[in-house]
Amino acid sequence: MATKWMIWMTELSSRKSICRLTGRFSHSKWSRFVIPRFAKAYGITLDEAEKEIKEYRTLNEFFTRRLKQGMRPICQEPGGVVSPVDALITAMGKIQSSTILNVKGQDYSIDELLNHSPRSEAYRNGYAYVLYLSPTDYHRIHVPVSGRKLESEHIPGRVYPVNDFGMTNMRSVLSRNERLITYISHEYGETAVVKVGAMNVSSIKYVDNDTKEWERGDELAYFEFGSTVVLLMQKNFHPLSGLDVGSKVKVGTLLGHFHNSESGK
Repeated sequence: MATKWMIWMTELSSRKSICRLTGRFSHSKWSRFVIPRFAKAYGITLDEAEKEIKEYRTLNEFFTRRLKQGMRPICQEPGGVVSPVDALITAMGKIQSSTILNVKGQDYSIDELLNHSPRSEAYRNGYAYVLYLSPTDYHRIHVPVSGRKLESEHIPGRVYPVNDFGMTNMRSVLSRNERLITYISHEYGETAVVKVGAMNVSSIKYVDNDTKEWERGDELAYFEFGSTVVLLMQKNFHPLSGLDVGSKVKVGTLLGHFHNSESGK
């Protein structure tokens, strides 16, 4: 009974109108007074932040903070794919016949996740990471591979929570929530960075809408609250041994390598 009540309340509160109210407060000058309490409650490492805590004018400005130079070294191994975010790996594995298996007990169709894009076919037998960002984490999203933008798509949707409760009890959260997808072409094929909105996220924004090419580790976008990135690779990707569901990764952490023998193009 308690779970059903929580599901009903989550349905009610996952509308964009509710999130807009939260977003309005986080952008207001009054929200700066809650920054110290917010940082303490979530154990945020303030020494990494680009500015002193008193310099942030709103909670949103603090939440989307940049880090000091050099805080996230980017692995430069040839053919490497790095984590685009500071996050917890909540699912990882081969995509089997266009399905990501067992994401918090649910399977996800690549076609639905990518809004039935023709590009879905490129990832039919590829590899996927689901990376969850908690409020504690740094919330800027970086480029996992050097390459150029093939396409970008914004998909409006709901804003269900992407925490354990939401992902376990709500149906197909990753495919129903708002998404901003970036397809990147690189020397080994292409990669999709799927940024999934969540409860209290007022928006997902590109750092620069006009950027067409990136080097590995460049800033790509940012969340305005905790959320999830789904990273899709083609079948020529090999994951790094030692990483597993429950592993914590940071921007620039090596996730695996591409190879040339099965380009997947």
